[in-house]
Amino acid sequence: MAHSKQARKRIRQNERQAAHNRPIRTYTSRRVRDARDAIESGDAGSAEALRVAQSALDRAAKSGVIHPNTAARRKSRLAAALNKAQAAS
Repeated sequence: MAHSKQARKRIRQNERQAAHNRPIRTYTSRRVRDARDAIESGDAGSAEALRVAQSALDRAAKSGVIHPNTAARRKSRLAAALNKAQAAS
């Protein structure tokens, strides 16, 4: 348990920030998962799923939930996976 007033406040702030970030992180990870599943299954809507996932990653990075470089890396890997799947078919 925190002993100082500052530490107790920091715990309260962390809980509040985590509660704010959790739905954004969940929404983003589900959109990325949907896009990855669509790409792997060769679904016709995989390009649309990729677009939605990239948008979700951008929003998460903009709000500080994930680092902007992490969002860029994930977007790049999803796009590469889509291009590879389209070239194979």
